[in-house]
Amino acid sequence: MASYKNIHIIRWIVIIASFIIVASILWNTYDFFQKFKNEERAKMEILAGAYERFSIADLEADISLEDKIISKNNNIPMIITNEKDSITEWANLDTIKSQEKNYLKSQLNSMKKQNEPILVSHNKGEIKQYIYYKDSDLLTKLKYYPIALILILFLFASVIYLFFKSNKVAEQNILWTGMAKETAHQIGTPLSSLLGWIEILRLENTDENTVAEIEKDVERLNTIAERFSKIGSYPVLKEHNIVEATQNSFHYLQSRSSKQVEFNFKSVENNIPVNLNIQLFSWVIENLVKNAIDAMEGKGKISLSISEKEKEVFIKITDNGKGIPKNLQQKIFAPGFTTKKRGWGLGLSLAKRIIEDYHNGKIVVQKSEIGKGTTFLISLKK
Repeated sequence: MASYKNIHIIRWIVIIASFIIVASILWNTYDFFQKFKNEERAKMEILAGAYERFSIADLEADISLEDKIISKNNNIPMIITNEKDSITEWANLDTIKSQEKNYLKSQLNSMKKQNEPILVSHNKGEIKQYIYYKDSDLLTKLKYYPIALILILFLFASVIYLFFKSNKVAEQNILWTGMAKETAHQIGTPLSSLLGWIEILRLENTDENTVAEIEKDVERLNTIAERFSKIGSYPVLKEHNIVEATQNSFHYLQSRSSKQVEFNFKSVENNIPVNLNIQLFSWVIENLVKNAIDAMEGKGKISLSISEKEKEVFIKITDNGKGIPKNLQQKIFAPGFTTKKRGWGLGLSLAKRIIEDYHNGKIVVQKSEIGKGTTFLISLKK
C-alpha cells in the first residue's frame, strides 16, 4: 500500500513539474514575442523617419543613411498609402500576386487589422502618408509556436495515457484469464464426482430418461469448463459440420427454455464443413439465443437460419423482442456495455472476439427495430 502511495505521489509531482515547465516555456515565448513585436514597431518608426528626412533633403545633403535604412527593410511586409487611402508604394510582398487586382487591397486590410499605421509627414505636414505593415514571417512563426508546443504535449500526453490504459487492460485481461482458468480447474473436481454418481444411479436402475438428462447437464458443465480453460490461449480450429454444431446448441437451449418461446431452425444444407472450435462457437450461438430470449422477456419467437455462398456460410438469429436503438447497435459489442440490470456486459464482446479474432469471420446487427425485434448475422469462411 505504501509503495502504491509513493508511486501516486511521484506521478503527481511529475505532472505538476511538467505543467510548471510548460507554463514557463509558454510565458517566455509570449514575452519574447511581445519584445520582438515592439522591436519591429520601432524599426518601422525609424523607417518612417527615414522617409520624412528623404523627402525634405536638398540635392547636396547626405542621405546615404536614410537610403540604407529604407533599402535594409527586406523582411517586414509593408504598404504606403496617401491621405485618400490609395496605395502608392509597397515592399516585401509577393511580386507575382501583386499584379492581381485585389491582392494589395486584401493585404492592406490585413495590415490594418494587425497593427496601427505610422504617419509620414512631408512639406511640414501638408502631405501625409501612412505606413501599414504586418508581422514578419519569423514573428508569425513565433506566434504559432506555443500552439504547436501545446499540440505536441497533447499528443505526448495521449500516448502516455494510451500506454497506461493498455497496460491496465493487459493486467485486467491477465486477471480475467487467471480467474477463468482457476474456475475451470475448480469445476473439474465436482464434475468427476457427478459422473460417478450418474453411474451409481444407473446401477440402482434409476429411470434412464432422468439419468440421460442429468448426463446432458453434466456434459454441459464439462463444456463450460473447457471454454473457461481456453480463455487466454489461441484455440485450435478443426473441420466440423457447422449445421450440426449450430443445431446441437440451438436445440439444447430449446429443451431448457420456456414453452412460450417458439424455436425455428432452418438450413439450406445438412452438411457445410467449416473450420471451427466447437466449444467456443457453441458459446456464441448460445449467447445470442439467450440474449434473444431475454429481449423477448421469455415469450416470443426465435428463428435461426443457415445459408451459404460459394466461399461463405451465413447464420442469422432473429427474435421478435424489444429491439436495439440505432445509437446502441455498435456499442453493444463493447466490453462492459449492458442494458440489463444484472450482468457483466461481456457476452457479446466475447462473441465478437470469438467470431472475428479466432474464426476470421464477422458478426453484426443486420437489422433491428424497436418493438419488432433484432437480427444478428454471423458470416464465416467455408
